[in-house]
Amino acid sequence: MQKNILAYIALLLFYGNCINAQEVVTGLSRNIYLQANKSLSESTKSTQSADTLELPFFDDFSDSYIYPDSKRWKDKFAFINNTYSVKQISAGVATLDALDSDGRLYETASSFVFEADHLTSKPINLNYNSDDNIYLSFFYEAGGLSDKPEPGDSLVLQFWAPAEQEWFRIWKAPLNETNGFKPVIINIADSRFLKKGFRFRFINHASLSSAVSDPSMAGNSDIWNIDYILLDKNRHPADTIPPDVAFTLPVRSVLKTYEEMPWNQFRQVFLSEMGPYITINYRNNDRIVRNVTRSFQITDVYNNSVVHSFTAGATNIDSGAVVTYNAGLIYTFNSSSTDSALFRIKCYLTTDAFDRKQNDTIVYYQRFGRCFAYDDGTSEGGYGISGLGSRNAMLAYRFKSFVPDTLRAVQICFNDSYQNANQRAFDLMVWDNNKGIPGNVIYTQEDMVVKQGESINGFYTYVLDKPVEIIGDFFVGWRQRSETFLNAGFDLNTPHNGRQLYYLNGEWNVSQMSGSVMIRPVFGPEIKSSDINNPLYNEMRIKIWPNPASEYIYIGIGNQPLVSDIGITIIDLAGRIILKSNYYNSDRLDISALPAGIYFVSASAKSKILGTTRLIISR
Repeated sequence: MQKNILAYIALLLFYGNCINAQEVVTGLSRNIYLQANKSLSESTKSTQSADTLELPFFDDFSDSYIYPDSKRWKDKFAFINNTYSVKQISAGVATLDALDSDGRLYETASSFVFEADHLTSKPINLNYNSDDNIYLSFFYEAGGLSDKPEPGDSLVLQFWAPAEQEWFRIWKAPLNETNGFKPVIINIADSRFLKKGFRFRFINHASLSSAVSDPSMAGNSDIWNIDYILLDKNRHPADTIPPDVAFTLPVRSVLKTYEEMPWNQFRQVFLSEMGPYITINYRNNDRIVRNVTRSFQITDVYNNSVVHSFTAGATNIDSGAVVTYNAGLIYTFNSSSTDSALFRIKCYLTTDAFDRKQNDTIVYYQRFGRCFAYDDGTSEGGYGISGLGSRNAMLAYRFKSFVPDTLRAVQICFNDSYQNANQRAFDLMVWDNNKGIPGNVIYTQEDMVVKQGESINGFYTYVLDKPVEIIGDFFVGWRQRSETFLNAGFDLNTPHNGRQLYYLNGEWNVSQMSGSVMIRPVFGPEIKSSDINNPLYNEMRIKIWPNPASEYIYIGIGNQPLVSDIGITIIDLAGRIILKSNYYNSDRLDISALPAGIYFVSASAKSKILGTTRLIISR
């Protein structure tokens, strides 16, 4: 889980067509989250306040999503996430990489060092004296889970001198960085910066590996993660972090085996597949022992009801300690929903009054639809089999259907490749299980083409020509038709636990790469053409237009007109209900009072959930 992609990039230090075939993991050439929310980024530019900010300036990125908060930051190049590092100081980091604000490789990207991402503050009032002890502190990490910068690459900090209208380089990350976050604190005493209108910015200088001759392997590289930025007065050189207790890693599925599984199957095997814990990770960033109370709440989103809540009690946590806590969970998901379900798991810490509260709550959505999924939905790298002899190489991932069910489709997240070099054909494959390795081929669909999904999670749905009845262990995957690196999405946060295998030189081998290829089998009734690749939930046919929206929306359910007494619930990413309303056919729903952001929208009638989808409000 915590292996750095740098170990994998070492596999690329030779020309792909001149070596024997092997597994390869490389960086992305597209960030699907940034690309999907491009319109949100563009729309918020006009609403950013031009007012000068007052001290203190603080951001740990725990209350941002995808883009930096426009109240604090001027640009949108950094990617705000909680998956590119496993050692962050608090939940959320700002990742600077080789992808632009649209989530694609910079047009200037090459094997030579180029100027990539910026993270630029809004103007700040620093009209103070030098003896006011103004310091800027932050934590930075080279690489994290992704590609570590190479010699020549750099992270640079610059200060803006308002009177001179000029940027000055103040700090540069040292070479030969080790793993983990490191603190930096800088005194601002120069009068050229102690003025109203001061700004600071981080700049990432990156390069694509010059050793990668195959464009299908060229991808995102030279990652820097930044966390816990604080600019304030009356500080001292050892004051690198505020007194704070914070969540760090995201919450994951509470199921024993899967991140997501079909609702109809879970309802029949819930006693064996329901996990015993909710696992949380938090850290005491203070210099003293702190007391923390851990609490949990599970909500049936479709029915808008709290179905389970409990506290794990209070405990002391030592200074600097990182805690992984398994909260005992005596509960099995239950809902009146018939074809799918969605539960919000809210975890929150009760801390001292002076503690920062934004990072004391973390939310996870447990989804039940039609597919099995091991991955968390976020690709941090690209997987493929490349090199001489990789024609006819195969990838297989083992799943288990707990009851007799019908396989209807396979979803695969394929990354964009540099210069679209991975747009090649492959054969979709399904095998039965032969003592832990793929056995007989029970289905094949030839000459499929690598495609990128249009939905926010980037999966493309390959519908099977014929349904396949399955029970028990089985494998899904592909057979290559060329030696081209197919570049499938690779989730570095999810170990495959021996379930992922590849076929070369006449034998199956357990994958040596730490992570999971993003491939998901889809079960259940026949898939209609209108269902394929709908955003977020393929099986839920609620439609919203326009989307993104600014003042109002219209709502439909598949191809069916809405009837009266439709209940609409809008929920923000923190799990709060923002708006509840009745909706009537052809009416429009006023959303003008809601702030710009990303929301879940759920429609229900007579206690039955009709669908759920994601809404982007932009202005």
